[in-house]
Amino acid sequence: MGLATVCEEARCPNIGECWAGGTATFMVMGEVCTRGCRFCAVKTGNPNGWLDHEEPDKLANVIRQASWEYVVLTSVDRDDLPDGGAAHFARCVTEIKKANPDIIVEVLIPDFQGEEAPLRVLLDSQPDVIAQNVETVERLTHPVRDRRAGYQQTLTLLQRIKTWQPDRFTKSSIMLGLGETDAEVRQCMADLRAHGVDILTLGQYLQPTPKHLPVIDFIPPQKFKEWQQVAGEEFGFLYCASGPLVRSSYRAGEFFIKGVIEARKAAGTQTPSSFTKETGHEQ
Repeated sequence: MGLATVCEEARCPNIGECWAGGTATFMVMGEVCTRGCRFCAVKTGNPNGWLDHEEPDKLANVIRQASWEYVVLTSVDRDDLPDGGAAHFARCVTEIKKANPDIIVEVLIPDFQGEEAPLRVLLDSQPDVIAQNVETVERLTHPVRDRRAGYQQTLTLLQRIKTWQPDRFTKSSIMLGLGETDAEVRQCMADLRAHGVDILTLGQYLQPTPKHLPVIDFIPPQKFKEWQQVAGEEFGFLYCASGPLVRSSYRAGEFFIKGVIEARKAAGTQTPSSFTKETGHEQ
């Protein structure tokens, strides 16, 4: 079929669990990223404008045949394309929803270099959950992320989504173990909430190859549990998945979001309500 999964390309540690449970995150627009973030195992290079224009239809067919109810799409950064690949990404979402009307689509999108027009194109395809990862605390943004990425650039993108489409769920992710302090993690959480982010994931950074950034700290599981509590009780995130092997696309988080969206549809409302973190049902 010629489709790529981020599960394989980014060497996700949960690949066995998720695939056995019928969950996979598809990576669109190829396997080569125009950026070179120092934490990421995805190939870096210049695709020179190449796109598989049959990809949206291929995705829609595979997902329909699998009868999945929730799918996650992510992508490489495509700074070689005038719109950063927004139109192609949007077409993937549109074709999936056309072939699978009841499906929930989560997208983990590029930052489109901070441009508004490509983001609007993507939003017009009506994904249910929209994520852009801040990845790390502000102080460590560089050298962790490519120079073309930015802490404030990500926050601004997430805020624009909430401003333009308040009913959309927004999501971001922080890696721990890169040398961040507790105070910096708290500040990052505060910044994300101040920019309207609903859902947060926290996971342990694992060095994919010797060429990538080294792990500075291995965070104990109990600490991740503490961060989960802080995220919900202190900062008011709708949901936080936090653990050593948690990644931005994570089955527990997807089950929760699915429950929330289905409860919202059943209630006939398009605005977030108060939900129990245990069940995802409206209170």
